[in-house]
Amino acid sequence: MDTRRVLRTTGTVIAAAGLFLSGCTTGGSAPGAAASGPGRASTPGADPAATPAALAPYYRQKLTWRPCGVPGFECATMKAPLDYARPASQGGKDIELAVARKKATGPGKRLGSLLVNPGGPGGSAIGYLQAYAGIGYPAPVRARYDMVAVDPRGVARSAPVECLTGPAMDAYTQVDQTPDDAAEQAALVEAFKKFAQGCAQRSGTVLPHVSTVEAARDMDVLRAVLGDEKLNYVGASYGTFLGATYADLFPSRAGRLVLDGAMDPSRPAVDLNRDQTEGFETAFRSFAKDCAAQPDCPLGQGNPDEMGRRLKDFFRKLDAQPVGTGERRTLGESLATTGVIAAMYDESAWPQLRQAITDAMNGDGAGLLALADSYYEREADGTYQNLMFANAAVNCLDLPPAFRGPQDVQAALPSFEKASPVFGAGLAWASLNCAYWPVKATGTPHRLEAKGAAPIVVVGTTRDPATPYKWARSLAGQLDSGVLLTYDGDGHTAYGRGSDCIDSTINRYLLEGTPPQDGKRC
Repeated sequence: MDTRRVLRTTGTVIAAAGLFLSGCTTGGSAPGAAASGPGRASTPGADPAATPAALAPYYRQKLTWRPCGVPGFECATMKAPLDYARPASQGGKDIELAVARKKATGPGKRLGSLLVNPGGPGGSAIGYLQAYAGIGYPAPVRARYDMVAVDPRGVARSAPVECLTGPAMDAYTQVDQTPDDAAEQAALVEAFKKFAQGCAQRSGTVLPHVSTVEAARDMDVLRAVLGDEKLNYVGASYGTFLGATYADLFPSRAGRLVLDGAMDPSRPAVDLNRDQTEGFETAFRSFAKDCAAQPDCPLGQGNPDEMGRRLKDFFRKLDAQPVGTGERRTLGESLATTGVIAAMYDESAWPQLRQAITDAMNGDGAGLLALADSYYEREADGTYQNLMFANAAVNCLDLPPAFRGPQDVQAALPSFEKASPVFGAGLAWASLNCAYWPVKATGTPHRLEAKGAAPIVVVGTTRDPATPYKWARSLAGQLDSGVLLTYDGDGHTAYGRGSDCIDSTINRYLLEGTPPQDGKRC
């Protein structure tokens, strides 16, 4: 099975700001969710009636579209201020953002542009558009909308944040993230410091300007440049925070917004990371129940508690003695844990995970290593995409760090291990990464209300590992016009993952503007 397809095209991009990953994390790095902490930055005022004169050249720019290697898609480059407080007309610098689109195919009246973002933070929206959304979204939606994506600032093709070389990143991903003594703690801290220093050295100019608020303001420039009066948008995972931030900044310009796999912008980093830890435990327990019913389950039979203890014991063995993978790298506890977490995002990966754990228990770690590599976006040649670099950069700017030092982690360990006996310790230590970030956070936890916006559909999956369901309930309650749509199921996000109920409900909203009844369940 192509793990990269499983993890990327279901509407999510995994994210991780720390050594451990996170499909969404914020302010620290708990694994797998899509969230980056919220942040407020100075703006000229919410939803200004008129564009400030200094920004007018950006809003009036014309894009030059060109073919970009994928049939049916066009690409362009858009300029935005590196710092919105100091645009080019006031002596500041510009940043170039990569944009792609696939025009509406018809039939039916064109409804404008539909911007998509897969999350992360750090996931390439253009990659998601070209590999999935532009060809895999429901045909009636693609018929009526120009499908559009912009790689957010610091991501992929848009002034990407760079931090470590391939070999250095290999070493970073293998550092013990469940330190057993002071020496291992010191090694982990040093790894976080080297990562942060690498980002500062390689990307120091862009690093202070990759916040979610700035990315949301870029989306408003794009909206205007595309000729749309309102922004129509589907955001998954961290993309829900980006979309909700846009609606809060520009409520009268918010059109039909779908926020799938929502995060809660009102919670501080430590709470978000602990919530995610609990989410991965919920997903693991669901996997364990399914595994116990299969003849090839490597964790044996029994209840999820017993199976979790067996997996934890296996991780401990790998900590003491890594196994081979058929290449120069070995599979130790850190990469094995990452591989298991990666498969929690989509239940269709569970058979692959069962086989990978079985092989690793028999001395062949190649399967779990492949899952971990997909999560980290490591290429076969040993290079890495910039997902993890951008993930840390955005998360550490959007929220103050979850922990200030190892002593804070030690104090929080019991609560993290209670949230997840299997993953708690590793995710607690992973949340330390932003403590050493070279740029001070500009954001704080806060409610996003978007007063005056049109109805916004917030989608939550009951057993979502990366963006726990309670986050969707919270965000829908914060948004003045939020409508909660619930999917009772497994995996990360819901749209396009096999539920006719979810898909038809969202399609109707996107095509007709009719939101579901608040509280609808599928």
